Amino acid sequence: MNTKEENFLGGKMSHLLQALIKRLEGDIEVAKANIMVYIRNAAGIGEHVDVVETMELEVAKIADAEDKIAAIKKHFK
Repeated sequence: MNTKEENFLGGKMSHLLQALIKRLEGDIEVAKANIMVYIRNAAGIGEHVDVVETMELEVAKIADAEDKIAAIKKHFK
């Protein structure tokens, strides 16, 4: 069994797990885009009183998604 290509079931990572990874990667890209908007146009974002705190929440989303991707790859790939 090639451990890099097969999981504990003897097959490649399921399409559902691959889809989940892609979804999490999309979440990362959305959070990064939001951060770039805050950096480039912080004065134009009136509803966010604390832009730094809002950016920290986006960074937390990135970290959470990266942790989930790492866990999937560690346990199911």
